[in-house]
Amino acid sequence: MEYVTLNNGVQMPILGYGVYQISDQAECEKCVLDAISVGYRSIDTAQAYRNEEAVGRAIKKSGVPREELFITTKVWISNAGYEQAKASIKESLRKLQLDYLDLVLIHQPFGDYYGTYRALEELYKAGTLRAIGVSNFYPDRYIDLVQFTEVVPAVNQVETHVFNQQVKAQEIMEKYHTQIESWGPFAEGKNNLFTNTTLQTVGDQYHKSTAQVALRYLIQRGVVVIPKTVSRNRMEENMNVFDFELTPEDMARIAALDTGVSAFFSHYDPQVVENLTGYGKQGLE
Repeated sequence: MEYVTLNNGVQMPILGYGVYQISDQAECEKCVLDAISVGYRSIDTAQAYRNEEAVGRAIKKSGVPREELFITTKVWISNAGYEQAKASIKESLRKLQLDYLDLVLIHQPFGDYYGTYRALEELYKAGTLRAIGVSNFYPDRYIDLVQFTEVVPAVNQVETHVFNQQVKAQEIMEKYHTQIESWGPFAEGKNNLFTNTTLQTVGDQYHKSTAQVALRYLIQRGVVVIPKTVSRNRMEENMNVFDFELTPEDMARIAALDTGVSAFFSHYDPQVVENLTGYGKQGLE
């Protein structure tokens, strides 16, 4: 496994396992156990995924020492604000059966996210959180937060894949020493990623799949990736991306796939923001 060093010196695996959309508790627990047994040491969950308890049970059953694991969760919109965020993180710790978290992110830049970030800063200084950051913060909101908070976000998790490569956003994050992390590294299969001819042609040179090439491309750009799958075989395939290296020519060919637009949604679309904030206000119970 390769690691990145966050802006506070904490080491984070560059490849982790995400549990988004694994809402069935028994399935999620099994998947996390499989992932850990395959060799994953970074697990990414969120309050909004409603599977923190399943992740916690898997961590406990895995038998892997806590210090070898890197566990991330995210504070949802309905828990925004200083007091609510603190209480929600305490609840996340209870569900995950952990004494500390390696990384906590603000899931979306809506509601009182400044109050949320103050809570994160306080818990970070107390040692309850080893690193703090944000998710889905576009450059404008990201820069605004950096300029008016004490602790620079260690991570910004944003949609990043071969069709939306976030090149400019990554440059801005690097300027302020924030690590870019990809959600949706496979674009959930959109734009026929798994049968893309460019990725297939590049992969054939190394006897690798399109998925492995897509992950390798991001890793070589220094992007942390957290691919999700419920298949143990796919987990193993996704892990097997450290035994080959793309050439500059390969990288350039894949860079040309960038459309510069989201494959999912844009915070600059008022309807999207109305939907997200409306859903967020409903709470998680």
